[in-house]
Amino acid sequence: MATVELTKGNFEETVTESDIVLIDFWAAWCGPCRMFGPVYERAAERHPDIVFGKVDTEAQPELAAAFWISSIPTLMAVRDRTVLYSQPGALPPQALEELIGKIRDVDMDDVRRKSAADPTGAR
Repeated sequence: MATVELTKGNFEETVTESDIVLIDFWAAWCGPCRMFGPVYERAAERHPDIVFGKVDTEAQPELAAAFWISSIPTLMAVRDRTVLYSQPGALPPQALEELIGKIRDVDMDDVRRKSAADPTGAR
């Protein structure tokens, strides 16, 4: 599956209606972003059950600000409307594959139990 351009208009719907969403916050002028782009595209082709979204921080500054994106590229992983991962930096192919495996393996019932037990979000 190809990557999906995420905008203010489709972001909420995409994250709400998809089990797993990876989000690449990027900009055209960013060298590391351009290097990571093909790695991300190939992963999207290998994992058609995951939504691979891209947020152009220049075109969508409101989305970048909403997630406190201060360095790009930043990769975010959302599963069941819960952010499980958010880190700046371009990942090499193997590290991206390992991250995808870890996101798939997360026990979301456990995440929800821990979240309910600590409503402040501190862990």
